[in-house]
Amino acid sequence: MFISNPFAKFAPYFVNMKRIVFSTLITLLFLSSCGSYNKVLVSRDYDNRYETAKAYYAEGHYRRAANLLVDMITTLKGTDKAQESLFMLAMCEYNDGDNETASTYFRQFYGSYPKGDLSELARYYSGVALYRATPDPRLDQSATTGAIAELQTFMEFYPNSQWRPRAQIMVDELRDKLVEKEYLAAKLYYNLGSYFGNCTSGGNNFQACITTVQNTLKDYPYSKLREELYILNLRAKYELAKQSVSEKTEERFRDAIDEYYGFKNEFPESKYLKEADRMFANASKNISSEEE
Repeated sequence: MFISNPFAKFAPYFVNMKRIVFSTLITLLFLSSCGSYNKVLVSRDYDNRYETAKAYYAEGHYRRAANLLVDMITTLKGTDKAQESLFMLAMCEYNDGDNETASTYFRQFYGSYPKGDLSELARYYSGVALYRATPDPRLDQSATTGAIAELQTFMEFYPNSQWRPRAQIMVDELRDKLVEKEYLAAKLYYNLGSYFGNCTSGGNNFQACITTVQNTLKDYPYSKLREELYILNLRAKYELAKQSVSEKTEERFRDAIDEYYGFKNEFPESKYLKEADRMFANASKNISSEEE
């Protein structure tokens, strides 16, 4: 999904990895043992630690590179190595799979160097890292909301960025995740049905399902789950009418019939159409019998 060479645009400003690999080959051989790595890790020779960290990064040893860099960020602040070190630390965490920590460092980077040559890339990858850290739709979606906000901010700052289309795709996917969360909540209400006797006294679970579905359709009108939300709303209204007290039955069956027409108009070839037709027929019979 993501660009294979995101640093191409910034080659003059970032690490030339091929050159580093070549120039630090001897250093890597020397550092191949755990003991040598630990010596560098506790060393106060920050120039050596910095060059060694770049070498580890170039070889894909991101955890070792990060461990060397993290203690030097403050030390290198104000030097010509500061920006590169902080960005490289963020990329180490990103490549190592610690997305939340990576996003924190990316945000620190563009906050510290808002006009830096890598600021655009830092904002983009901060959003990507948060996108990758979002949980299953059944879990709390606060992280998803945060990822959407970060990616939207990136697009606002860089409306002509080459990565904007990818960012928009991620935002759409994250919104689908939020919709799925609401859909699962609405479906749970529906499945609870008359549990605890709710429907005999007004149908609280079915009503909660209806309210959740309608709010979701209002907030996300173009969701890929639109059809599933519509049919769930029809089912809930139909069941609510069936289990309502007598004085509310006709009104609620009429509401279900109105929902049926809306569903059929919206999805004339729906896979749920036969089910919807059955609910409509039964609802119509109930109204007819009461009117006679």
